[in-house]
Amino acid sequence: MNYDPIKKDLGIVFNQNTTLRKLFYSLLNLLLLRTWHVHRELKAWMKKNTSARILDAGSGFGQYSFYMAQKGKQYTIDAIDVKDDQIEDCNQFFKKCGLDNAVFAVGDLTQSIAQNKYDLVMCVDVMEHILEDVTVFKNFNEAMKPGAMLLISTPSDQGGSDVHEETGESFIGEHVRDGYPVEEMADKLKQAGFEKFEILYSYGAPGKIAWKLSMKYPMLMLNTSKLFFVLIPFYYILTYPFSYVLNWMDTNSKHKTGTGLIVKAWKS
Repeated sequence: MNYDPIKKDLGIVFNQNTTLRKLFYSLLNLLLLRTWHVHRELKAWMKKNTSARILDAGSGFGQYSFYMAQKGKQYTIDAIDVKDDQIEDCNQFFKKCGLDNAVFAVGDLTQSIAQNKYDLVMCVDVMEHILEDVTVFKNFNEAMKPGAMLLISTPSDQGGSDVHEETGESFIGEHVRDGYPVEEMADKLKQAGFEKFEILYSYGAPGKIAWKLSMKYPMLMLNTSKLFFVLIPFYYILTYPFSYVLNWMDTNSKHKTGTGLIVKAWKS
């Protein structure tokens, strides 16, 4: 299934004004389990870092930049993405919100980004879309200050992208890889110059169910017909209480396996 057309349609609906856009961000924060895991890691990082320069690498709709920019002017965010329409849209939205500590620009993560500039690099739902991953990791390392942290959320090889067989097809058509084995991720981080890192599974048993309820089934419905946009709110009224509990369980548990990875790496 191609996910980008659905994302584009959602953007058209929620970008009509700032209130709807903020509502959209709130819904993403509630529904996306990866957001629960990323916010947990960001909250822990912010306790030790009261001011910082941050790179949002592959900013998409801009929800993670918005989350950090709202925390205060002490966080300055540079956000880059390959989609120029989303970049322009995010710059306009942040300007309307009076958030001048986040700037969006078109950028290619496979090209050099900066030198020793960032205290934190966020890369969420991105690496599964890029073939030249070691090059990107090297560019992150180059752009980070000594002691800075890289935070990645990406599918694992344990059923990530909803692939359950070796020859299976990714649920998300835009993915260039189904997911990372932990050993492969560790090896590629080492190749990029990272010596210290931590790789955790996300989307364990509770998360797998939550993902199907909150994302897979609604996306399948929307991919079938846009008429389901009308029915989706009623679907979530019925199912979200269960998804909420499952998301909480997944975020607050350690998993021996899971369909997602949360990766933290520090520059020496």
